[in-house]
Formats: sequence, structure tokens, C-alpha cells
Amino acid sequence: MEPDTFSFTWQGIEIEAIYTPRKWSVVDCLEIKSVNPARAPLPITDTGYLCCYLVPESQSEPTVPDGREIVAQVVAQLDAQARSRKWQAYVEASRQGDLFSL
Repeated sequence: MEPDTFSFTWQGIEIEAIYTPRKWSVVDCLEIKSVNPARAPLPITDTGYLCCYLVPESQSEPTVPDGREIVAQVVAQLDAQARSRKWQAYVEASRQGDLFSL
């Protein structure tokens, strides 16, 4: 099956969630990437890109989840991980600028 792309904005970062059911006829694939700014770090990935493989619940014909459901799940993960100390430190350093990372 062809991938479905869902675009949304989270805290000023434009993100794409690309869902491919039965990639390689075996697993479902969810790719998450920041597109604007490109490769901007996210709480779930320092590189702005994350790929997850999901084992389907059944071997029957795949169905594509509703885009709102996929986006809601990704946003929930972003929000949860954004509470981490690591992400909070990154946000604070981004606001202040870092003299040592030129």
C-alpha cells in the first residue's frame, strides 16, 4: 500500500507523520520528521527524524488509521516527552543561545 502523509504543527515546528501499512508486506511503518525548520530536534528524536515499526494486530487486509488518530498519538508522545529534563534543558538553551556551540 502507498504511504499516507499527515502534516501538523507542534510548538511552532511543522511535522510530517508518514504512515505506511504493511511495509515490505510485514509490518506497518510510521515515520515522523520535522520539516520546518528542517531536521529540528523533537522531544522524541534529536535528529528530527524517527521511524517506528508496528506489528499489525492481525494478518487481514490492512486498514489505514484515521489521520487525526495518528496525529493525536504523535502529539501525545511529543507532549509527554517534552516534560523530560533533557527537553526542558534544550528549550532553555535554545532561548538563551549557547556561546560554545558555534
